[in-house]
Amino acid sequence: MSLEEEEVVNPLADMVKLISKEGDEFIISRQAAMASGTIRAMLTGPGNWAEQSGPMPTIAFETISTPVLETVCQYFYYKQRYDNTPPPLPPFKLETEAIVKLLLAANFLDT
Repeated sequence: MSLEEEEVVNPLADMVKLISKEGDEFIISRQAAMASGTIRAMLTGPGNWAEQSGPMPTIAFETISTPVLETVCQYFYYKQRYDNTPPPLPPFKLETEAIVKLLLAANFLDT
C-alpha cells in the first residue's frame, strides 16, 4: 500500500477546543465533551456546523465565562469517570457563589 492510499489519521480528531467568552481555550477529549447534548449535536448532528471544520472541532461560547467553562470541563471528566459507577460517588465540589452561573451553563449545554 502506498502513502497515497493510506488514510491519514488526524491526531486532533479525538479532541475538542472550547473557548470561553474571554477567549480562554480548553482542549478536552471528544468523548468527555459528549456529556453535553448541545456539543454532541454540534459534532455529530446533521448539517454543516462551522465548529466541525478545521483539524480540531472548535466551539466558542459567547456567554460562558472562563471560570464557569473550566468547571464545566472538569465536570465532563467527572461524569465520564463515574457515569456507570455505583454509589457512593466522590463529591463534585462547587463554589457556592458560582452555582447560578453553572446552572445556566448546564441548562444551555444540556448537561
